[in-house]
Amino acid sequence: MKTPKRLQSLLDDGLIDSVLYQLMSGKEAQVYVVQCGDQVRCAKVFKEASKRSFKQAVEYQEGRKVRNSRRARAMGKKTRYGQKEHEDAWLNAEVDALYRLADAGVRVPRPSGFVDGVLLMELISDADGKAAPRLDDVELTREQALDFHQQVIADVVRMLSAGLIHGDLSEFNVLLDDQGPVIIDLPQAVNASGNNNAERMLERDVDNMRRYFGKYAPELMNTDYGKEIWELYESGRLHPTSKLTGCFIHDTHSADLGEIMEVIDAAKEEERDRLERQQANDEED
Repeated sequence: MKTPKRLQSLLDDGLIDSVLYQLMSGKEAQVYVVQCGDQVRCAKVFKEASKRSFKQAVEYQEGRKVRNSRRARAMGKKTRYGQKEHEDAWLNAEVDALYRLADAGVRVPRPSGFVDGVLLMELISDADGKAAPRLDDVELTREQALDFHQQVIADVVRMLSAGLIHGDLSEFNVLLDDQGPVIIDLPQAVNASGNNNAERMLERDVDNMRRYFGKYAPELMNTDYGKEIWELYESGRLHPTSKLTGCFIHDTHSADLGEIMEVIDAAKEEERDRLERQQANDEED
């Protein structure tokens, strides 16, 4: 096929030898199957920010670390340079997550390079060597659903043990090769320890998987892996091989309203004292 403009520089530099065909076009990027020497890989070409439908929501970016202080300051401003730095950080997030998760034993496509907004990575194939289908494109038996659900949950645990949450996990971004599920699409990966939305996003990811696999294995609808996983993580007891039950005992005790009001009143009083001290210092100056 004709070489897409965004891939021409990689062809010129010898990073790819030819473009075989377009695999898909999604909200974030277009994916092509390319020949790299004796290997067939994927080239994920990220769309420009103005052409992407998935927004760089603040809730996903919270807690991401920027090593360069100049870049961090720029990203806090709405300048052209600051917007470019935001864009670069967003694109690099998936690359960093893939390397990190592959090293942690999570089933993700192994990356091989990131050049000019193009991510080169492993092509996930089915038993016939063709591009693997998404979960949404297959029909499962009850036994397969139970097995694959267990594999995905195990990878969610490995991800969280490595400090990350997918943040947008569903049947549309899990591929199925001859060994089972492979998780893809991670530009919005969430820093679990630094994001106030982490617990909610983890539970949403897990619940999405429960609903999908529950269509084929209804007993999964009675599980609550999300809260169980988060409770283990929050208490420091989660590790990559944690044994889960799928059960979680919810706290049914009623909140002590009087105690809550005391905490609120104490916080208000502390804030009043702080403001009075600040005002006194201003008057002295």
